[in-house]
Amino acid sequence: MLTFIGLGLFDEKDISLKGLEAIAQANRVYAEFYTSRLMGTTLEKMEGLYNKKIQVLSREEVEQCPSWLEHARNENVVFLTGGDTMVSTTHVDLRLRAMEMGISTKLVHGSSISSAVCGLTGLQNYRFGKAVTVPHPYTSSRGKTVISETPYDIILQNLEHGLHTLVFLDIDKEKGYMTVNQALDLLLQVEAKRSAKILQDRIAVGIARAGSDSPAVAADHIQSLKDFDLGAPLHILVIPADTHFVEAEALVQLAHAPMSILEVHNQ
Repeated sequence: MLTFIGLGLFDEKDISLKGLEAIAQANRVYAEFYTSRLMGTTLEKMEGLYNKKIQVLSREEVEQCPSWLEHARNENVVFLTGGDTMVSTTHVDLRLRAMEMGISTKLVHGSSISSAVCGLTGLQNYRFGKAVTVPHPYTSSRGKTVISETPYDIILQNLEHGLHTLVFLDIDKEKGYMTVNQALDLLLQVEAKRSAKILQDRIAVGIARAGSDSPAVAADHIQSLKDFDLGAPLHILVIPADTHFVEAEALVQLAHAPMSILEVHNQ
């Protein structure tokens, strides 16, 4: 059996009782922390609470050479991830590989940033469109810095349909955890390249350390929010479409958005 367990948002205590039971019954426990990770804990704390040794896998060991799956043919193997266990397509692919090998699989879900964002901001979950990730810029073979324009295009598509955009921020082994500030700066660079003025005057929402006892939530016009310090990672960004009056009031109360966003609803 291969059991996928979502660990939740912030620390080792976010795991469900079902998750703890599955770990207790496991012969081997693996984890990956490159798609997401729990910033409020350490591997040692996790091993102490779960009472099991955890082997952390690299991206290559998960996506390219998951030879460790062989153990699940005859043993109970657990695979741990931050957030919910099947949010990443990488994990879906891994599950399909296991099934092709004749290995039974089971899911133990965990709290996800996708739903936590709605609770922290007051934005309604059914109004979110396609999510997107802002990657770190990279250097091309010609020595040119390349900034992906795909996130900008996805945001515009969602706005055209009146939908909010959940913007995940890159986690890179060398470049570190992208901040809301960096992501907004990259989006504005794309906008400037196109000589457009669609995003710069819009409201955006930055969130940091969701799931902790002191999450940061801030909403402001993008030009102002890009200079706001949300503190330590992990960060995530939301670009709202035009808001419902309840959403606008929630952003003012929960995220300290400018009172001006209520004016359109009071006319």
